[in-house]
Amino acid sequence: MGIARQKSPAGSVPTVTAGEFFAQHEAALQGKLVAGHAGLGRTIREGSINRPGLQLSGYLKNFAWQRVQIIGAGETSYLNSLPPEEARRRVRAIFLRNIPCLIVSRGIVPPDFLVEEAEATGTPLFSSKLHTMRLINTVTICLEMDFAPRVNEQGSMVDIQGIGVLLKGASGVGKSECVLSLVARGYSLVADDITTIFCLEGRELVARAPDISRFYMEVRGIGIIDVTSLFGLRAIRLEKRVDLVATLRECAPGEEIERVGLDQAECEILNIRVPHVIIPIRPGRDLATLVEVAALDQKLRAMGHNAAQEFNNKLTKLTKKR
Repeated sequence: MGIARQKSPAGSVPTVTAGEFFAQHEAALQGKLVAGHAGLGRTIREGSINRPGLQLSGYLKNFAWQRVQIIGAGETSYLNSLPPEEARRRVRAIFLRNIPCLIVSRGIVPPDFLVEEAEATGTPLFSSKLHTMRLINTVTICLEMDFAPRVNEQGSMVDIQGIGVLLKGASGVGKSECVLSLVARGYSLVADDITTIFCLEGRELVARAPDISRFYMEVRGIGIIDVTSLFGLRAIRLEKRVDLVATLRECAPGEEIERVGLDQAECEILNIRVPHVIIPIRPGRDLATLVEVAALDQKLRAMGHNAAQEFNNKLTKLTKKR
């Protein structure tokens, strides 16, 4: 099940419902729906969680009701210590705030009054086998990805020795063929043709393939191929940080092309600056090798080794001697 998206100037921001969130991350959450099926369409409005300890004690001021609510052994033990009608009243007060959902951790069987109130108010009530802190961490990570700004980029993504390269270029320029050559050399495909890029915490970009095209590539003259069937699981990576953008481009005669690489160009994706190289297309050029070298050079730059700068320093010293 996918997550709906609303467009924004910086890309797209998702709208996540309780039902979509749980279906998307069911395996990671290790849980099941206990009650409140009618409310699965409720929207999660904030990408974080809340433990309603104060709210269960009756203090509802500044209640972060827009978030996923999580309770564990402490909260359920406290509720069971209260007179049944008082416990029911406090739970109902929380549910009437229209919270997106409530998850009970540690595989605890929710008390009957909790199940009944969830069903009566249409509040999705889930039970998870995960211990409370692990559940909090898992839900937080899942929400971080679901709420991250994202954009679909026309381009293919490949992992070359730990460097995530987004390969761009006009349609038919040979992006998929170049990536196919890289995969055949032992590198990993992330996405072909269309790449979904997420901005996490405003500091790094992570790329994934759209669900429908994951594991597949379109190769002109051959058609759709299943990369895992042909090259094995090692040829696929589900997600990768974007470290470099490489654009394949047909350059006009006489057009100035970077020869030294002293000043590294950059491009902007979701307000994040990413190193960018333009690789000219010429008959007979091995594009896969050029992209591979560009990725390895970027890896060296990240480690503090800049060949262009070192060459320039040597040239400067030689000039001064003369």
